[in-house]
Amino acid sequence: MAAPDGLPPLREVIATHGIAARKALGQNFLLDLNLTAKIARAAGDLGAADVLEVGPGPGGLTRGLLAEGARRVLAIEKDPRCLPALAEIAAAYPDRLEVMNADALDVDARAHLTPPIRVVANLPYNVGTELLVRWLTPPDWPPYWQSLTLMFQKEVAERIVALPGQKAYGRLALLAQWRTDARIVMTLPPEAFTPAPKVRSAVVHLTALPAPRFPADPATLNRIVAAGFNQRRKMLRSSLKGIAPGIEARLEAVGIAPTARAEEIGLEAYCRLARALDGG
Repeated sequence: MAAPDGLPPLREVIATHGIAARKALGQNFLLDLNLTAKIARAAGDLGAADVLEVGPGPGGLTRGLLAEGARRVLAIEKDPRCLPALAEIAAAYPDRLEVMNADALDVDARAHLTPPIRVVANLPYNVGTELLVRWLTPPDWPPYWQSLTLMFQKEVAERIVALPGQKAYGRLALLAQWRTDARIVMTLPPEAFTPAPKVRSAVVHLTALPAPRFPADPATLNRIVAAGFNQRRKMLRSSLKGIAPGIEARLEAVGIAPTARAEEIGLEAYCRLARALDGG
């Protein structure tokens, strides 16, 4: 039975084109078109936006994005086996889908997209975090994208939205929450995917703030947070001692207990410390 968009069911597409998921490419295909449509809707109003999708595979989410009215979709797919299936979708949605056979880590998508831009992707497990960090750390802010709606392993999603004192709280939470509003909007069980991964998955929606939540130099803030969490069980007076001379007094001056550990300190306090170290 054909799907509402007139294209074959995804299981049939995979069988026709011989697209067995490959672990080396971090592939786990989401075949339920109701779920892919739900993810597309979680990204917000797509009617006036170009959408960047990374790792479309056989095109389940791609179809959801187009069916939900995306003005245009740029799908970057590394696996050439998926290209014929994606070409069928492009034919069903004339002039609305561009497919690039490339590694997303090597592509500057801005040259192929017209603002406003939203990023929506079921990211390959092996590059998901690296891509997120790149999107969160451009040379200039605000970024070229309005929002990111991304599927990760649930453990990674929890790291993005974690709060001080929680086990998952760390550099990724601070990086995401400094410049975006981040929330988990969906969780999915392993059996939703083919092949079923060993872990649950979750979709995180991140909306870009017009400016960082608190002022701080990005390089200084990153240096502090990296040092603190690289030795997260140590007190800050020890883990940050290489950051600047007299670090204990500097911590006290901005209201941070030198005996605290990195996971106990909130974003605003880290930004205060960064400004102090820069003389602000």
